[in-house]
Amino acid sequence: MALNSSHDSEYRRKYELSRHHAWAGTALLSVLLALRYVISRLPQYVFIPLAMVFIVYILIALVFTYRYRTGLSTRQARGHRVEPEHEDRLQEEVVRERLKLDKKKAKTEAKKLKKEVKAQEKTSKH
Repeated sequence: MALNSSHDSEYRRKYELSRHHAWAGTALLSVLLALRYVISRLPQYVFIPLAMVFIVYILIALVFTYRYRTGLSTRQARGHRVEPEHEDRLQEEVVRERLKLDKKKAKTEAKKLKKEVKAQEKTSKH
């Protein structure tokens, strides 16, 4: 299913919102279950309807997450576009990693040279 960019961004937004609601419902259900465990006298006529409401809430959010998943998949298919403010940070990380690798390479070369010098000294003494 090909979507234009306005549909893509709207589907992406709706997907994120639905995903958020699914997680929120799960958290609310977990809190309710924890309260049920802590407050053992919580009446059944309160607990069961609330649990059912949260379960339906989660299922509806999951259905919408499934419905708007194309906003996620089309964005991934095109490749993730980096925001300008994050691009500088990514460039800094690349430079930092490159410097680490160069330092490690120089250290390895120094060790190698030191071993060679030690070996030459040992052979020249004999």
